[in-house]
Amino acid sequence: MSIKVPERLAAGAPGWSREADVVVIGTGIAGLTAALRLRGQVGTILVVTKDVLSAGSTQWAQGGIAAALGPGDTPTEHEIDTLVAGAGACDLEAVRILVNEGPEAVRELISIGANFDHAAGGELSLTREGGHHRDRIAHAGGDATGAEIQRALVAAIEAAEEIEVIQHALAVDLQLDAAGTVCGLTLHVMGEGQRDGVGQVRCRAVVLASGGLGQVFSQTTNPAVSTGDGMALALRAGAVLRDLEFVQFHPTVMYLGPDSMGQQPLISEAVRGEGAFLVDDDGTRFMQGVHELADLAPRDVVAKAITRRMHEQGKEHMWLDARHLGREFWEHRFPTILATARRHGVDPVTDLIPVAPACHYASGGVATDLWGRSTIPGLYATGEAACSGVHGANRLASNSLLEGLVFSRRIAQVLPGELRPQTDPVADPRTPGVIAAKVRPEMQATMTERVGVLRSASGLAAATEVLTDLAMTEGDEGTESWETTNLVSISAALAASAALREETRGTHWREDFPERDDAGFAGHFDVVLVSGTPVVTFHAAEATDQGQV
Repeated sequence: MSIKVPERLAAGAPGWSREADVVVIGTGIAGLTAALRLRGQVGTILVVTKDVLSAGSTQWAQGGIAAALGPGDTPTEHEIDTLVAGAGACDLEAVRILVNEGPEAVRELISIGANFDHAAGGELSLTREGGHHRDRIAHAGGDATGAEIQRALVAAIEAAEEIEVIQHALAVDLQLDAAGTVCGLTLHVMGEGQRDGVGQVRCRAVVLASGGLGQVFSQTTNPAVSTGDGMALALRAGAVLRDLEFVQFHPTVMYLGPDSMGQQPLISEAVRGEGAFLVDDDGTRFMQGVHELADLAPRDVVAKAITRRMHEQGKEHMWLDARHLGREFWEHRFPTILATARRHGVDPVTDLIPVAPACHYASGGVATDLWGRSTIPGLYATGEAACSGVHGANRLASNSLLEGLVFSRRIAQVLPGELRPQTDPVADPRTPGVIAAKVRPEMQATMTERVGVLRSASGLAAATEVLTDLAMTEGDEGTESWETTNLVSISAALAASAALREETRGTHWREDFPERDDAGFAGHFDVVLVSGTPVVTFHAAEATDQGQV
């Protein structure tokens, strides 16, 4: 059974038009870094965000940003930890770029005004998270790293007069010229004035930094804007998506009850890095013997262990015990998490914290090369919207902010020299469509139950059947329906990839194929849209591409 989704979104004819040299979609660390680095190298830069400038996933990052900045640490050690976490699916060269260029990128972030925490001696305060064998996580405000990084980047953007920002704008579809090169995009702007409604921006390149797909699932740590818009837009334009089956479920998300939907409170891995540990409903620690790092094992290992114990005990969550850290430590090191937990009736100083895995991060996305180029000329991708190859089957903790920094900087190195003259879009003959917003809850419930932490052939087939029906439910034009169309499109591609990967690797856990199979599945599943149907092909990895250590 194959799912058919719209090949382009049904939207009104553009009512306004403008031009820019480069359009950056997304205002997290990846998008804003790209815009700032491109400043002075290209003529006009337009930054587009679906919400306000400070919204997005970056501001929610608690733990920090990983880089070999501490005494005795090296990029090689960071590389090894990244490859181990990636479970043989990393691109080795991409990882080496990440860990070697990372320290300089973080220092540059500090130079533009990001205030990281420092130890008493004046050096950066570094902590440890799951999968790391060194203290290499730089943090800010205790557990408010993302908010501080976002603050610094937004301040720099607002001070750059040559960068224009359009807020409350949903990117609808890319426009291509006769050669298949990006030459513009359509936007829907919710607001007053001449830009109200659908318009067109003619441009010479687009940098996609639109974040992840968390709202595919019922519970996620991602904000409401994370509806896979960038990935879906690229898919409809003909770009290759890669590794979509590798969705990371953060093991310690605060459990708020079976009826809680949407964005859930994250309990940062850094809490375990400071000594907290997991216990089951009987109060027994269960990570010892599962992995050498016990409670600080890579996220896929911990998420699976929690899920197994939940099934064994018939419980909807496990517990995180951080009471021994004490009130003073909690208030200094994790003030944001402490306040959030207390708002939900749990005091981590005196109470166990109920936790369960929830969707956290998409390791896959728009396939790019080592310079952020997608398979469509003129389209670049960075951050969570992209698949650069650094995360493999399971992102190492706190490598995401670093990836956005490093690969956005690399895009800015090559994009100015690759800008083509402005061309005109050709008419798109494909039939437009839109899926009804009302199907979103059923789609999310299906994806959570069938394509979540635990997967099987029967479950994935059942999900495909449901998605096939939902995709045929036509809706009216508008933001909610456009977002739902994007979510269903990405869900279809994700489920198709997961069905073909008949092994367990990293965050992809097949109950019916419980072992990792390097002989059959060391490589990548790529997705393209053909006549509205996501078509998946497997590409075996080169021997040097498998991330073996």
